[in-house]
Amino acid sequence: MTGISTGMVCIKTAGKDAGQRVVVIELDKGHAIIEGAKIKRKKCSLRHLFPTNKKVPVSKTAKHVEIKALLSEK
Repeated sequence: MTGISTGMVCIKTAGKDAGQRVVVIELDKGHAIIEGAKIKRKKCSLRHLFPTNKKVPVSKTAKHVEIKALLSEK
């Protein structure tokens, strides 16, 4: 694995959402379920994520508003 875990804040490096900060909600084989302030929950390849050193407490049932608030905190 690439060192990415649930709750980790990452930068999306590919696709139309490149450069956006996202939170990893759930991990699957080679993929992650992510969500960000401007990105709805979706599946993403781990190759397209750059991990940061920030980790936030998040659950699988977290709403978009909660994710947005976690990302706005610094």
